[in-house]
Amino acid sequence: MAPPVTDFAVKEKYMYLEGLGNYHSSEAFPGANPLVNNTPQKPPYGLRTERISGTSFTAPRHRNLQTWLYRTASSLDHDGFTPYTSQPSPSRPTFISPDSYMWPALPDLDPATDWLSQRLLAGNGDPLNKTGVAIWVFAINQSMPPNTAFSSLDGELLIIPQSGSLDIQTELGKLLVRQNEICVIPRGIRHRVSLVPDSPTCRGYICELYQGHFQLPDLGAIGSTGLANVRDFQIPTAHYDGQLIDSIPTPTPLDPKDADKNYTIISRQAMRLWATTQSHTAFDVAAWHGTCYPYKFDLGRFCVMGNALFDEHDPSLYAVLSAPANRDTGSAAVEFLVIPPRWQVAEDTFWLPYFHRNTMNEFYGPIITAQDREHGLNGGQHDTARQFRPFMAGLNGSMVTHGATEPDFKHASERSLTPEKLMADGLSVFVLETELPLLLSEWAAKAAIMNGGRKKAEAKI
Repeated sequence: MAPPVTDFAVKEKYMYLEGLGNYHSSEAFPGANPLVNNTPQKPPYGLRTERISGTSFTAPRHRNLQTWLYRTASSLDHDGFTPYTSQPSPSRPTFISPDSYMWPALPDLDPATDWLSQRLLAGNGDPLNKTGVAIWVFAINQSMPPNTAFSSLDGELLIIPQSGSLDIQTELGKLLVRQNEICVIPRGIRHRVSLVPDSPTCRGYICELYQGHFQLPDLGAIGSTGLANVRDFQIPTAHYDGQLIDSIPTPTPLDPKDADKNYTIISRQAMRLWATTQSHTAFDVAAWHGTCYPYKFDLGRFCVMGNALFDEHDPSLYAVLSAPANRDTGSAAVEFLVIPPRWQVAEDTFWLPYFHRNTMNEFYGPIITAQDREHGLNGGQHDTARQFRPFMAGLNGSMVTHGATEPDFKHASERSLTPEKLMADGLSVFVLETELPLLLSEWAAKAAIMNGGRKKAEAKI
């Protein structure tokens, strides 16, 4: 019997370390990590020492996130930053109402978009105060230029492809992130996002966490295993953008066709894009070791828990990652949940979610688990595959009632309760639960279907 992992159409091409929260070490060249001393006077291969601190120096040891890098050139070596004008900076989200919302599609798709074309849908808090989150959507059909890298100085990026695949090169190594996988890139880590030949488009969502870091939720009475297990998270291995020449790490030169023969670094700060140029690649890290690193997770490996006899369990049993709130023990700034294919066996129980008013805000969207690019939900190989299917997203605000449509309610009230595997039709649903209310951007408020219209649209889907 096959193991419970996703059989991806786009096959893996990279090697990974395993275990979220572990202290990891990786080298592109043997001996590039110095022994014992993090900051030797002369690091191996003539490299330079650089440190990334994801938390304060005195954070508790089990929450202390920092990584040492050994690279050819310091990331300090660049020109001054100037506003990046090729993409407009979004206005801060301001719209809120007691309605629930649904977005059938992403309006006004540009003909050519890459990773820098992210569109801000909603947010709360403030990146300058390190509170709250932002939710972005993307629908891309181009790779970033080879001499370009991006980073968010505002927060940690949780990337959720709905359909398609992303080839992400980070300072710490490469990750292939496919539909039914998620990826987290820490604040400030520079990365370049490309498409892969078997996936000419990719669409999905980004949750940008302004405060703290994503972590695994505590399991409580569940015990030591279940939900998303530590061992199933994959961390990239060091990848040097070049080779050893006469025992000296030498970056690969830019193609002479590329503009100005310089590298461009684009960073997001306070939701505004800034750009600078430098003479060297951002991906010249020959070795690293530490606890602050990108990682990915195959949602097919999520170990679903559930009621084996009767009643409906709390949605917290679907939690994959959580970011604790600053002020309330047991509450979260945001939680990422996945509702995947699973068996339902509860007797004398209403199998759909009950009608609910939640103090948390629930942003949700579909993930296409079907891997065939020609599957109707994926949209085929054409550029029209950038459009979200069967819908883009929905949002239920704090204490806004939500639940089944009337036809679904009646069906669930009368249906047979013979054990059945649910959501086995190529579709899962993710939920981002946020503590603070989510405000909508101007375009998202205009594009949203509210209340009665939302119910009709849901019934049609």
